[in-house]
Amino acid sequence: MFEFISERIGNVFERFRKQQNLSADNIRDGLKEVRRALLEADVAVDVVREFLSRVEAKAVGQELISGVTPAQQVVQVVHDELIAMMGESDSDLPFADAKDGPTVILMAGLQGSGKTTTCAKLARLLKENGKRVMLVAADLQRPAAIEQLKILGEQVGCPVFHQAGVKPPELCARGIEAARLDNRDVVILDTAGRLHVDDDLMGEIAEIHARTKPHATLLVVDAMTGQDAVNSSKAFHQRLPLTGVVVTKLDGDARGGAIVSLRHVVGRPIKFVGISEKMDGLQPFHPDRYARRILGMGDILSFVEKAQGAVDEKQAKHIEERILKNKFDLTDFQDQLKAIAKMGSLKDLLGLIPGVGAKFASLPVDEKIFKRYGVIIDSMTKWERNHPDLIEMSRRRRIAMGAGSTTSEVQTLLKHFDMMKKMMGKMGDIQDMAGKLPSQEELTPEQLANPGAFMPNPNRLFQKREDKDALKKYRAERKKKAKAKKANRR
Repeated sequence: MFEFISERIGNVFERFRKQQNLSADNIRDGLKEVRRALLEADVAVDVVREFLSRVEAKAVGQELISGVTPAQQVVQVVHDELIAMMGESDSDLPFADAKDGPTVILMAGLQGSGKTTTCAKLARLLKENGKRVMLVAADLQRPAAIEQLKILGEQVGCPVFHQAGVKPPELCARGIEAARLDNRDVVILDTAGRLHVDDDLMGEIAEIHARTKPHATLLVVDAMTGQDAVNSSKAFHQRLPLTGVVVTKLDGDARGGAIVSLRHVVGRPIKFVGISEKMDGLQPFHPDRYARRILGMGDILSFVEKAQGAVDEKQAKHIEERILKNKFDLTDFQDQLKAIAKMGSLKDLLGLIPGVGAKFASLPVDEKIFKRYGVIIDSMTKWERNHPDLIEMSRRRRIAMGAGSTTSEVQTLLKHFDMMKKMMGKMGDIQDMAGKLPSQEELTPEQLANPGAFMPNPNRLFQKREDKDALKKYRAERKKKAKAKKANRR
């Protein structure tokens, strides 16, 4: 996401960094490029005009901070103004007291914006936070919308309320009463998708709002529709008192214009963003993190959160112990690959790393590489997984044949594993070496004068380790088989 706008703005900042001194003319020329990048990314014209005027007012004539280059200062100004334009983080929902009945969340949106799926994702997110959620299927316009919500409700573990032959306003009112009787904390109303120019359907959603008096009214918009999403959101807000916006399909939007414009134009906060089709693909919106992504600075906080959600704590401790004992094998490597795959798209993960995402934005990324590596490892025997450095060509051919792969891909896997093991081995050796070093109080005068006498040899950190016992056993078996083969020929 944001590949286009991030690359264009990154090029402008790169030109700034190459200049020793920035004048008002240089800054204005650079901001013209930023203006072009924002407009081509489908950011609203009024938003671009106001954004650049505020950036120029702060950047031109600003006193230079000690230790900071002029280019860095301009980047900081753009960063701060991007956050101000997208609004502060505001993903909280107003929850009703238990005595006042369930919290009602009304979901509205255009046709095809992903509203029904978003209802299920939101239900899952609230359920993870300890809420008891009920979904109400009130979309009577789209064929199979009710069945879709029931299937999604089963996936996230939330009941779905629906009664045939009842109009949407009455259906939503009955759904809220059913949620109250079932002691549900939250009820989410999935209404039909509608165009903002359809007076009948807009009148229906207004009637639903009047009947149910929701605590939160969220508009679901498709990020890939760009400026149309902004215009429709503005029109919806004129007919319906919105409390927030949910932006879907953000992972498929390379331009990013909608999310930059929405808060400024609609005047309501972006509450959540949809980043994948999976049920866990709904996240709270953090403007500061997305501003950093747009400027190519990465998003370490989101990367850490993804890692924490994908990696089991006990398994991580187990892997750490095996690394320190130099017992890290292909089975452990496969577990690590599975954990990385759980974190989502590889290209998106690279985009979260500062200085990396922009470089890989235009390069093709093989998203299936981890799955293929997993199949190759599954094709190995337990002995081969424990002794990958002893897998010779004949074994590679057999492994490749069993995995439906090639010997070169098996070789690439082994090479990547060896590189990873070496890197982890060095970390283990350094930690082990640090633990064995005596403290300064324990050193004798002779040791203080000659520290090399007791310090481990650092060159050992860069020598390739081999399991000597396994190697001897393997060579003995090979020699025994060769003798038996020779005897059979006779």
